[in-house]
Amino acid sequence: MIYEYGCKSCDHRFEVWAKISDPAPEMCPKCSLPHVEKVISATSFALKGSGWYTTDYKRPKATEKSAE
Repeated sequence: MIYEYGCKSCDHRFEVWAKISDPAPEMCPKCSLPHVEKVISATSFALKGSGWYTTDYKRPKATEKSAE
């Protein structure tokens, strides 16, 4: 898996390829200080095609009727 970490001292962000059982990095690769924490970032995951709830089973939003 790819994990993203950030340094509290120099604000450097970096990614690490690691197994879940691997220990987190202890030092920042840029400033070499031990102020590293895991960053929760947004994913680019998207469901495309048919067979998904959003495309096939979700009810369409009710549209308001315009006043005539």
